[in-house]
Amino acid sequence: MTFLPANYEQPASGWNYLKFKKGTTRFRIMSDSITWYLDWKDNKPVRTKELKPAIDPERKPKHFWAFIVWDCEEKKLKIAEITQKGIQDAILALYKDQDRWDPKWYDLKVLREWEGMDTKYTITTWPKENASEELQKAFEKQTIYLEALYDGNDPFTTDAPF
Repeated sequence: MTFLPANYEQPASGWNYLKFKKGTTRFRIMSDSITWYLDWKDNKPVRTKELKPAIDPERKPKHFWAFIVWDCEEKKLKIAEITQKGIQDAILALYKDQDRWDPKWYDLKVLREWEGMDTKYTITTWPKENASEELQKAFEKQTIYLEALYDGNDPFTTDAPF
């Protein structure tokens, strides 16, 4: 008898939000982004489209981006919520680069490393290529309503208001 079966594989996270794990996370941006500010009240997120005074003076609201992504490892559509300024800056630079200009044309790789108490993120792109047929079909069938985040609702179960 062994601790785990010989053919054991740890299941994928099943989580609907992209997490930047230690090492490399590869994904493809599939939608336009929404932006907002995130604050906290009673340990619950409060999202607003405009910056408002902090609810708790001890916690400063954070600027967020959110968009639908394809998690290349789990082969699943997820939501990426980007608060890290370094990652935002790198994606924004790609967006403004005249030779690249649309980050939805590239797989992005985020390398997450620790340096003492700080986390460092390095962003690289894969060569420009069209999204695979598998990815295109999954995106066409998706029912993720990002704007539900503004109301504190679940974007995976909320119906779009149209």
